[in-house]
Amino acid sequence: MSYENIQFAVTDGIATVTFNRPKALNALNHALLEELAHALDRVAGDEEIRALVLTGAGEKAFVAGADISELAKCDALSGKRFAAKGQAIIGRLQSLAIPVIAAVNGFALGGGSEIALACDFIYASENARFGLPEITLGLIPGFGGTQRLPRVVGPAMARELIYTGRMITAEEALQAGMVNKVCAPDALMETAMETARTIAAKGKVALRAAKEAINAGLDTDLATGCGIERDAFALCMASEDAREGTTAFLEKRKPVFKGKLA
Repeated sequence: MSYENIQFAVTDGIATVTFNRPKALNALNHALLEELAHALDRVAGDEEIRALVLTGAGEKAFVAGADISELAKCDALSGKRFAAKGQAIIGRLQSLAIPVIAAVNGFALGGGSEIALACDFIYASENARFGLPEITLGLIPGFGGTQRLPRVVGPAMARELIYTGRMITAEEALQAGMVNKVCAPDALMETAMETARTIAAKGKVALRAAKEAINAGLDTDLATGCGIERDAFALCMASEDAREGTTAFLEKRKPVFKGKLA
C-alpha cells in the first residue's frame, strides 16, 4: 500500500509514522485513518521493529483533530461508525507489543490528543498545544478521550478540559502528568529517537511483558495486578533474552538481545 497521508519509515529497528497532511494541520480523515491502520499492521507483523515513534509533518501540528469537512456530513449512524473506526485504530496502537512514543510538535487537538494519549508516553516541543475542543462543536471526544484523559490527568482536570474545550501548553501538560518531557522544537525528534534507541536495545520479550502488565494492571486492583505481573515475570524467565541478560551480567559484558517474542 502506498501512503499519501502519512510517511512510514524503519531505521535500526525503530519505526516512524509521520502524519502528513500539513496543509490541513494533519487533520484525521478517513484516508489517513486507513493508512495508519495499515502501518500499524506492518509494525505488528515485523519482528525486527522494537519501538515506534509518531509525529506530525511541518512545524504547526501533530494532529489538529478530525477533518471537520468530513465530520460535518455525519449523521448519528455514520458518526457512530466513525467513532468506532477511530477507537479501534487507536486501541490497536495502544495494544502494540512494542513501546510507542508520541513526539508532539504543535497542535494535538481532539483526535490528536487521543492518539498521543494511547502512546506509552509523550514528548512535546515547547510550542505544543493539547486539548479536546469537541465541546465547541456541540460534540464530545469520540476516539477514547473521555476515557484515557481521566486515567492520565485525573477526573477533575479531565472534566475541566473536556467541558471547556480549552487548550493547554506543553508546560501545563507536563505539570498535569500528560507529558514526560518538553523539548526545544528542533531537539524534539532527536530526543524521542534517542529514547527509542535506548528502548530498542532492550529485550523484546521483557518490553512486551512490561507493557502488557502495566496496561492490564491499570484496569484492575493491586492484588490482581501483581498476579498479572507474576505471570508475566515467569514468562520472561523462559525466554532466550532472560538467559542472555543474566549470563551477560555474570560474565560482566553487555547483553545482546535477539528480540524474539518466543
